[in-house]
Amino acid sequence: MTDDDDRRAITAAMQRLFAGTPLRSSGKLDIVSLAQEAGVKRNKLTHKHTDLKDLFYAQRRTRAGVPDNEVELRVQIATLQKSNQSLRDERDRYRLTSETFARALHVLTIENDQFRRDARNRSLHPSRRSGHPRLVDHLEPGTSSPGET
Repeated sequence: MTDDDDRRAITAAMQRLFAGTPLRSSGKLDIVSLAQEAGVKRNKLTHKHTDLKDLFYAQRRTRAGVPDNEVELRVQIATLQKSNQSLRDERDRYRLTSETFARALHVLTIENDQFRRDARNRSLHPSRRSGHPRLVDHLEPGTSSPGET
């Protein structure tokens, strides 16, 4: 390999590492991975192509040592965490609403059972139906009630 071939390989390797798409290395943003990715010996980077080594370190510093795909993934993770929290809040609101409805349903069921018992008791004791004495009970003795002959 000539020096120009080495430089092209190193530059291409830097692009792949920063893009997060390594082909021949672990993908770490260090000189060893860069040398592996470029297919050159490490000493060529540290002694011969020091300008490319310095460029690599400068780019790594500006990216805080994080490849582009990892930056994108971190943004996606943050978005998903916000969405997840929003869904949890919505779930909690639905849970609270359902518990309120369950309590209301329970109260209405108890009231309905009480009304049914009251209705049954009134049908067994017709004189108590309206809570007032029957008209027949107030007729004078000897007079007939409507329907009696």
